[in-house]
Amino acid sequence: MPLPAAQFHDLRDRCILVTGGGAGIGAALVEGFVRQGAHVAFVDIDEAASRELADRLSVEAGYRPLFIHADLRDIEALRTAAETAAATLGAIHVLVNNAARDDRQPLESVTEESWDESQAVNLRHLFFMSQAIAPHMRRAGGGSIVNFSSIAFLLNMAEIPAYATAKAGIIGLTKSLAGKLGPDNIRVNAILPGMIVTERQKKLWLDETAIAAMLEKQCLKRSLTAEDLVGPCLYLASNSSMGMTAQTMIIDGGAL
Repeated sequence: MPLPAAQFHDLRDRCILVTGGGAGIGAALVEGFVRQGAHVAFVDIDEAASRELADRLSVEAGYRPLFIHADLRDIEALRTAAETAAATLGAIHVLVNNAARDDRQPLESVTEESWDESQAVNLRHLFFMSQAIAPHMRRAGGGSIVNFSSIAFLLNMAEIPAYATAKAGIIGLTKSLAGKLGPDNIRVNAILPGMIVTERQKKLWLDETAIAAMLEKQCLKRSLTAEDLVGPCLYLASNSSMGMTAQTMIIDGGAL
């Protein structure tokens, strides 16, 4: 990935934790922070992809981010991952809650188990990771939490009721956390990506017809990639947005 257009000098030597950082959007975010000179840890369930990313960055950027293997559906494992990151890097200044999985499941096929699974994968861990990291941010004198939601819940998409509910819930969670943590100088904002064309999306959901349909809606007539989310995330993590909290930022090429 090329260097970001902007360098946020206050991010140098900051300690960053990214969830779901092993591939796709998360990997682009990890790389973006590494190239800012930050100290980065990331949590992921995919060991192979995560170790490959860490190996590549250690060669290309001269810094090896800390990979912590954990299943974020396991809250105790999540808490252990948070403590490992803080113990290894120092006080966490930035938390990026990115991990998610956009499974498709029509209304008629949703079960209690699949509903609970979607909330665990897409919503629950954002709260518990924020809860685990907040004391470290308080000790550091403040921090920034960036939650990844999606425009999916705004599009009336019939095949993702559980996922859309989780992504809408992230907006409410963001605003509630901002109200609670603001007095501690901890900012909480959300990014809502549009259609981001990753290898996983192309493999599972996106064909040329789907991509063309979204491009027709977008003001920008190009596919968005994971790298399009790096700059906005760096901005929300940095002092450049120090007066901004409880807000949402839509990055969708002007589709809405």
